[in-house]
Amino acid sequence: MKPNDPKSSQSVVPLPDGQPTINSRKGTYLQDNKEATENVIKAHIDSIYSAQDSASAEESSNPYERTHKKRVDPTVDQWKEYHTAWQDYYRKYYEDYYTHHLNIARQKYEMAAQNQKARIEQPKSYFSAKNTAPDSAQTQIDEAVFSLRQRLLNKVAASANQVRHSRHFKPLLSGVIVVLILLFVQYNQLLVANVMAYISPGNIDPQNIITDPIKDVVVSSSPKLIIPKINVDVPVQYGVGNDYTSQMSAMQKGVAHFAIQGANARPGEIGNTVIAGHSSNDLFDGGDYKFIFAQLDKLQSGDLIYANYNSIRYTYVVTGKKVVGPSDVGSLILDTNVPIMTLLTCTPLGTSINRLLVFAKQISPDPSISTKSSSDASIQSTSSIPGNSPTLIEKLFGN
Repeated sequence: MKPNDPKSSQSVVPLPDGQPTINSRKGTYLQDNKEATENVIKAHIDSIYSAQDSASAEESSNPYERTHKKRVDPTVDQWKEYHTAWQDYYRKYYEDYYTHHLNIARQKYEMAAQNQKARIEQPKSYFSAKNTAPDSAQTQIDEAVFSLRQRLLNKVAASANQVRHSRHFKPLLSGVIVVLILLFVQYNQLLVANVMAYISPGNIDPQNIITDPIKDVVVSSSPKLIIPKINVDVPVQYGVGNDYTSQMSAMQKGVAHFAIQGANARPGEIGNTVIAGHSSNDLFDGGDYKFIFAQLDKLQSGDLIYANYNSIRYTYVVTGKKVVGPSDVGSLILDTNVPIMTLLTCTPLGTSINRLLVFAKQISPDPSISTKSSSDASIQSTSSIPGNSPTLIEKLFGN
């Protein structure tokens, strides 16, 4: 139907019993619906504002919010309480820490002591051990060795204790001491001579340290023998006999001139000047020069020897060495037309088995102006070269 169709238009017919028309009811419904809508909107707006107020309240109670209040410094008492609390904490912490570790170490020590005591009281045998793990084989060996060592030590201690309490111990000990004393008395020169061979047997005067061996200098009239290499500065005894007693007596005061027919020259004379000295001697004999030639074997070709005689210093240079028997006196008789010197002493150290001869020729003053030594008829013949004095046992029972 069309809206303008008269048939489509209906007139509003009033309802019976005075009820409103349709149009009037429609207007009332719309009015009620509008009020409900307004109420809903108001409630929604109120809820929004309530949520904002709640958020603002939460924000105002935020603990991280900066308040910009003035900082208040702690007082001295508060600082003391603060530090005291920390000190108490650390003290209790470290006390508990070290106490704990001390207990652990004590337990380990006690366990090790118990194991050691068990191994001593009941040692295990490596050969009797059964079902032993492969990694404990070395432990078993160590235990067996330790057990064996302990048993041996116990046996030795028991035997030593038994010997000490034996009635034969003191006489036996006394006998051993006597034997040791006798051995020292007999062989002291052998021991002491080898010690002296490594130290200087004399104290050389600094004035006798020669810087120019061929320069003529004024020296004392006292006869001396100076060997810088082995630190020897010793008096020389001339004009003594060549017998054993005379030589031993002279060598108590230094070194001795050993003059024989064919070898009786003195410094500055053509021929052989023989000087004898001890390399070792009995420790209980007199004299300060018992080890004066202990280092004579160290001299080599080219080393210098100085002899002061009649206020003249004679310089000799070593030409060689030789070892001879004590009866080989002929080795000292040399066919020479220049002044030479031979130093002799006993060898090996501490014995009188052989004699060491050190040969040297004069180089200053000029040997060509030397005079020939005169033959001294008073010189006695001898068949042996002097050596060390006899030991105490040799003196008692003979050589």
